[in-house]
Amino acid sequence: MRMRPLSLAERGIGTPSVSLAALLTGVRDIDGTTQLRLVDYVEEITASGFPAIRGLPPRVRRAELDAYIENVVQREFPEQGYPVRRPAVLRAWLAAYAAATSTTAAYSKILDAATAGPANKPAKDTTLTYRDALSSLWLLDEIPPWIPGRNHLDRLGQAPKHQLADPALAARLLGLESIALLRAEQGSVNLSEGTILGALFEHLAALSIHTYAEASEARVSHLRTRNNHEVDLIVQHADGRVLGVEVKLADRVEDTDVKHLHWLRDRIGDDLIDAIVIYAGERAYRRRDNVAVVPLALLGP
Repeated sequence: MRMRPLSLAERGIGTPSVSLAALLTGVRDIDGTTQLRLVDYVEEITASGFPAIRGLPPRVRRAELDAYIENVVQREFPEQGYPVRRPAVLRAWLAAYAAATSTTAAYSKILDAATAGPANKPAKDTTLTYRDALSSLWLLDEIPPWIPGRNHLDRLGQAPKHQLADPALAARLLGLESIALLRAEQGSVNLSEGTILGALFEHLAALSIHTYAEASEARVSHLRTRNNHEVDLIVQHADGRVLGVEVKLADRVEDTDVKHLHWLRDRIGDDLIDAIVIYAGERAYRRRDNVAVVPLALLGP
């Protein structure tokens, strides 16, 4: 069993009122309120879910995360049988990967972002070695593409969605602290789609949902078609039915935020258990179109 960093429910910053396990069984009741706001979620992104790190003062926390990354490059890679001839290139690749958080950017694009200057770029095989080694070290936590068990959909994308083990690692690799994220700074590598804060908020949500889903023997994936239909997270029940989950860094949910969930409902019908938007607002409720709206802090196992 993979031991992930702490989910939001495990961090003790609030009391969840919406159970993922209950949603997977078809429970429709949604309620609860939270006092957590954007600044609190940004703090949780940068604080890390590593239990030994999150309780430290911010400056010490940053030093510990930097040391963690340095240890991976200088020690863990060689111990895994992957000697690193150019550590600076590996660190640049990690930063580019962090900038691609919550996207399906091609590995070739990540490589180009990491080595925009040098003419002697590492070979593609080298970057695949990076990926394999980082996966074996549990530093990558990619979200696989959803392959439905029934032939509902066509033209599905096959690329994983990129995420590190902890969004705090991505923020550190990009040189972003809480204040910089709140100012909407993008960091040192320009690769992200949308804002990096939105991507890291989705990363925090995915980290938590992975943990809750595993407690219910469910699997987490994502959906993206070649026709540009996208659902951020798909939580698949053991019986094959799914929850469709969109993640929005906002304090309110508009009609445009649920259009892909409606599309998914139209395509797979009763195989969609429920449609949910995770957001940074105050109240959990159900919209008139039957889409559940849940603050991230109120979602639990």
